Amino acid sequence: MGFMNPQLPPVDASTFRTLPRGERVQILTRHWVEHGFGTPYAVYLFYVVKCLLYAGGAAWVISLTPGLGPLTDPAAWWSEPIVYQKLIVFTLLYEVLGLGCGSGPLTSRFNPPIVAPLYWLRPGTVRLPPWPDKVPLTRGDRRAPADVVLYAAVLASAVWLLSRPGDGTTVKGFGDVGLLDPLAAVPLVVSLAVLGLRDKTLFLAARGEQYWLSLLIFFFPYPDMFIGFKLVMLGLWWGAATSKLNHHFPFVVATMMSNAPLVRPARLKRLLYRDHPHDLRPSRLPFLLAHVGTVTEYAVPFYLVFFGDGGFWTWAALIYLVVFHTHIFSTVPMGVPLEWNIFFVFSLFHLFGAHAGVTVGDLGSPWLLALLLPGLVVLPILGNVRPDLVSFLPAMRYYAGNWATSVWLFKGDALDRLEAGLTTASRLPARQLESLYDADTAMVTGQKVFAWRSMHSHGRAHNGLVDRVTDGQDDIEVMDGELVAGFALGWNFGEGHLHDDQLLRAVQARCGFAPGEVRVICLEAQPIHRQTQDYQVHDAALGLLERGHVKVRDMLDRQPWPTDGPGYPVYDVESFGPLRPSAGDLPGTSAEGPGAGTAGESSGTPAEGPGAGVPPRGTTA
Repeated sequence: MGFMNPQLPPVDASTFRTLPRGERVQILTRHWVEHGFGTPYAVYLFYVVKCLLYAGGAAWVISLTPGLGPLTDPAAWWSEPIVYQKLIVFTLLYEVLGLGCGSGPLTSRFNPPIVAPLYWLRPGTVRLPPWPDKVPLTRGDRRAPADVVLYAAVLASAVWLLSRPGDGTTVKGFGDVGLLDPLAAVPLVVSLAVLGLRDKTLFLAARGEQYWLSLLIFFFPYPDMFIGFKLVMLGLWWGAATSKLNHHFPFVVATMMSNAPLVRPARLKRLLYRDHPHDLRPSRLPFLLAHVGTVTEYAVPFYLVFFGDGGFWTWAALIYLVVFHTHIFSTVPMGVPLEWNIFFVFSLFHLFGAHAGVTVGDLGSPWLLALLLPGLVVLPILGNVRPDLVSFLPAMRYYAGNWATSVWLFKGDALDRLEAGLTTASRLPARQLESLYDADTAMVTGQKVFAWRSMHSHGRAHNGLVDRVTDGQDDIEVMDGELVAGFALGWNFGEGHLHDDQLLRAVQARCGFAPGEVRVICLEAQPIHRQTQDYQVHDAALGLLERGHVKVRDMLDRQPWPTDGPGYPVYDVESFGPLRPSAGDLPGTSAEGPGAGTAGESSGTPAEGPGAGVPPRGTTA
């Protein structure tokens, strides 16, 4: 690995291009074990600088608050209550500008590395309303001037709130700077909520499940406000811990540790797998680390929130969690939630150190619990039981290997027409790489993204579903839905509902693909009470073609490269059209959704091959 050049597998590029997809995936996943993404050192330097700018920028902006000490003496003012309020606002602004999660080369934004505001300030780009059929004035998928104004209003409201002085309220044990006037937060609360109803991408990018919810807590007096902040942090930790109660997380641990820049010895990385290079299922070590992480996120925050009194054991718990989050930070996860982890570390010292005297026993207003209950309890429960209804972010099911995903399949020149048909501020990731490297390096580097996906349990199901849909076609270009969302929307962060059939319909409205030219395989997350994951296959022109489910146990038994061909086991298959359209199929002849045409079921028996269990339209299996 060099400062600017990636570490790639030792393959001849011209030969690599001609290999079947399964062989390419096998080469790249075996390489991932010892080298991860093979990221150049300059990329890590980029993220280090960005994190320093976040921390330094937050400190500088907050220090401008009248009554606080100078930037050069943070020890005099870092524990003031208004500091935490302003850090929340600053971090929300930082995220909604696209500077935080989902930015830079590790999310396939190579050149330029940050583009989100260029999309959100540009009319004509794609927007995805969360409930267009239920919320008035939100229909459509094109960004209008009104959306641009709303986004600008969010930015202006955040900047204005950051500039506000304290109200002079005396907080016992602290200075007389006071707290932010809660009415000053109203423009930001309202504008972000309205914008989120017009475009769910913006609300998710702002990390609304945490920072927007925290803005509402501004309306409570101290100490209820800080009890609320502590409960939000507890909800985030417990939500993350609950999301790890699955069979997927050990795959995440192994994949993440293989990509950790500070974990250099190849021998150590190979210990994460059963028998490299032959068996790349996780060894017992990732399972152990996964269990430790889950217990940590349940037990230690519980102690801090309900029993932390600022004494020795409180500080021991704080240091333990600091080490925990520093470890996550040091692995540089592919979604790069780096500033998010910095926020967590500061929150530990500020909320549970400087404000340890505020405990849940001091709660004065039951309305605080009424405010927090939907966001911290109801949505996470619903999201775990019905992941199709709630994004994994509001459901607080974080990086645990269980989230909605998709794979897009392009035939012929469809990928070029996609790039030409959308209004964007960047090119497709492969084209971005070609502006930085030669064509061979760009090609192999770009395919490492699918290797990363394949290392996860759900990626093994995607491999099987791709083979089922393509059935040996060699002119299909496979692209992870994350890359499509990043190009089409300007932002992506592991949320598969941003690149499912809703985005496909928006793309089709602009590009007009013929049957078979673009298909999307959507794989939903696993509900907490079932060991299956639903999938759907959509054609841009024909609509829904097939749906069914796959079993988690089938993913766990397989290698990260496809091994079943088109015979990957799928269950309870319903068909609405052939997976490979005939020449007679024309745009506009699609089924009108579930129920259009008669579906067949396999009653729990796996379908064998791409046509098994898939009757012609109008017949019953």
